[in-house]
Amino acid sequence: MPGPLSHIRVLDLSRVLAGPWASQLLADLGAEVIKIERPGEGDDTRGWGPPFITNADGTRGDAAYFLSTNRGKRSVCIDMAKPEGQALIRKLAEKSDIVLENFKVGGLKKYGLDYESLKALNPRLIYCSITGFGQSGPYAQRAGYDFMIQGMGGIMSITGQPDGAPGAGPVKIGVAFADIFTGIYSVIGMLAALVHRDRSGEGQHVDMALLDCQVAVLANQALNFLVGGKSPVRLGNAHPNIVPYQTFETKDGHIIIAVGTDRQFREYCALIGTPALPEDPRFATNRARVENRDALIALLTEPMKARTTADWIAVFEPAAIPCGPINSIEEVFADPQVQHRNLNISLNRPDGVAIPGVANPIRLSATPVSYDRPPPALGEGTDQVLHDLLGVSLEEIGRLKASGAIG
Repeated sequence: MPGPLSHIRVLDLSRVLAGPWASQLLADLGAEVIKIERPGEGDDTRGWGPPFITNADGTRGDAAYFLSTNRGKRSVCIDMAKPEGQALIRKLAEKSDIVLENFKVGGLKKYGLDYESLKALNPRLIYCSITGFGQSGPYAQRAGYDFMIQGMGGIMSITGQPDGAPGAGPVKIGVAFADIFTGIYSVIGMLAALVHRDRSGEGQHVDMALLDCQVAVLANQALNFLVGGKSPVRLGNAHPNIVPYQTFETKDGHIIIAVGTDRQFREYCALIGTPALPEDPRFATNRARVENRDALIALLTEPMKARTTADWIAVFEPAAIPCGPINSIEEVFADPQVQHRNLNISLNRPDGVAIPGVANPIRLSATPVSYDRPPPALGEGTDQVLHDLLGVSLEEIGRLKASGAIG
């Protein structure tokens, strides 16, 4: 069944992660995505390994990084630095619904590929720009990378062990947190612009910034500061507003306990052999437990060491006490729930090589996500897209390749 965006064509000028993450989501939902890449080089992440996939002939293929964010697309190699390449991209933009780019502010204007230039050719065009700091402001011309945005945007100030604890210090998230959230927010922005266009016939510019998105997902921690006037601090695996809500050492490892209500706390204490704690005024309510965090955790630490993680889970789950293990990535994909939800997918390339992937988490009952294309080989769609969509003759394609305008 066609996906919900099967009527939408996306011209993807982006590379690395935030932009490609957004266009992969659109492709999963059925959009036709044409990924423009540099002839002979392609997206930088093709080389960001190891690990790399092995090609059918035994040679080294693309990096896992590239494969994680580029399924569902057609790769078209065009050199936008050449006038003939720019002309081809403009023609593709005329036939597209969305253009997605993550160049520096103003970087595409010299090629005639900026929003105003393309809007003049296609007034219905939705043009999404992803940058580190947005199209305006004192930092607009700065380059922005996920790691530095995590630091500037505050998430590292609340991630890591607290001051005075072993290993104390700020820590980045283990994936490119700001890039991925920006990709997701960008999709929301583009979908909203599509709805507006359906009503008005008018396209628009979607201005997305990594810093904006990073600040937005500070969520309750941002409001803790804005309401309370005090910057939150690193608490390790503890929660600023709920206690006990953290990891505990067990007989053979660690377990996550997420006790969010007073009822859960009473049952939790009964199960670990400390039934008197909820009667103590210091611990009777969540507010009191937050205020007396250190005293309470000291009383819970030793009882939690009495059993293994698996034993505790077997005790807590029937009582509806939220808990869980800390899995390695290998353990994640071995988990029966993850396997039941088919989160590990595989797509076969034309050469027979199977490309693994992680399923899109969106579950639609009427128009389910489908995976029609594995991540593309560099330039594999160039001839077909230019010939079928733009009507470029095979002879002209040969001439353009000889000139270096396409690859």
